[in-house]
Amino acid sequence: MNGTPQIWVDADACPAAIKEILFRAAEREQVAVTLVANQYLRTPPSRFVRALQVPGGFDVADDEIVQRVAAGDLVVTQDIPLASLVIEKGALAVHPRGELYTPETIAQRLTMRNFMDELRGAGVDTGGPSAFHARDRQAFANQLDAWLLQRRRRIAG
Repeated sequence: MNGTPQIWVDADACPAAIKEILFRAAEREQVAVTLVANQYLRTPPSRFVRALQVPGGFDVADDEIVQRVAAGDLVVTQDIPLASLVIEKGALAVHPRGELYTPETIAQRLTMRNFMDELRGAGVDTGGPSAFHARDRQAFANQLDAWLLQRRRRIAG
């Protein structure tokens, strides 16, 4: 879109409530929001929101985001390896539940993810994620607001 920071969404597993927050922010802040998924996504009519459908396959959407993301962009994802890759490119990554992935925390998150994968591979039932709550939505909105404030300051610069 243009050279100002924008938002990329790993949209296949992104909760609808988070997409709605992003759609409203796109209009209010005039920030480009691109949803990347390997399925068709409905988006509101907006010059700031678009959906990018990629072919199905392992990590195809992730690879597309990594290829397109720029330093200063925000990536919304539950995928820890994707978060690690975009952080390496100078972007910020946030979980839909509001956890901000940082260079300081991403290594620990990758280690924990790999450990849980090993447990599941050994047949251990590790359970699934807890239900998505209003507090998760609020935590995400708070992280988004902080990023949007930084973006406004950078643009006004």
